[in-house]
Amino acid sequence: MPNDALINVNGSNVQTLEILFLTTLLMLLPSLVVMMTSFTRYVVVFSFLRTAMGTQQTPPNMVLVGMALILTLFTMAPALDQIKTEAYDPYVEEAIGMEEFFDRAQQPLKDFMVRQAEPSTVELYCNMARVDLPTDETELRTLPMRVILPAFVTSELKAAFMIGFLLYIPFMLIDMVVASTLMSMGMVMLPPSMIATPFKLLLFILLDGWQLLFSTLIQGIH
Repeated sequence: MPNDALINVNGSNVQTLEILFLTTLLMLLPSLVVMMTSFTRYVVVFSFLRTAMGTQQTPPNMVLVGMALILTLFTMAPALDQIKTEAYDPYVEEAIGMEEFFDRAQQPLKDFMVRQAEPSTVELYCNMARVDLPTDETELRTLPMRVILPAFVTSELKAAFMIGFLLYIPFMLIDMVVASTLMSMGMVMLPPSMIATPFKLLLFILLDGWQLLFSTLIQGIH
């Protein structure tokens, strides 16, 4: 048996280099989930919503991250199914090697990120990376990950901040109405946020805010 190979439970050789690569991949998995899925959009929007409502640490960070993960799994389910069918199952059956496995596994993620990335952002990173700008969707799929990934993250942050801005408007109007009312009544020492927060919560409940927000975010992923 070669010195650079180990024996797995099935009795076949496993290269030490493959073990190191898989270990590194597992260490980077949280960062990959954040950067290569819609998780960033969800968690940023939830943070904006909590700030706009003025509820301080409610819901807590753990709840926001959990909701973002659940919605991310729901959104990424078609891509994950495609990875399992086209890459993972053939690799487990030893029909393909590790290199081809990663080539097949990254393609559904690239397709997802390309659909979400704005053309102007893709053009920007193509120019900075000195990569020829694709002329059609087929060529977009062949772009290297070093171009697609930053273009996708930039587009996701832009979309999240735009949604956050739209969320702020109705709650800001409530703050303005409450502050004006208190000033007209001479209650300048009473914090407006103390009075405005219950009205914000009431508005959010009456509009069925969580369901409306979740459905809007999911439908915005195309």
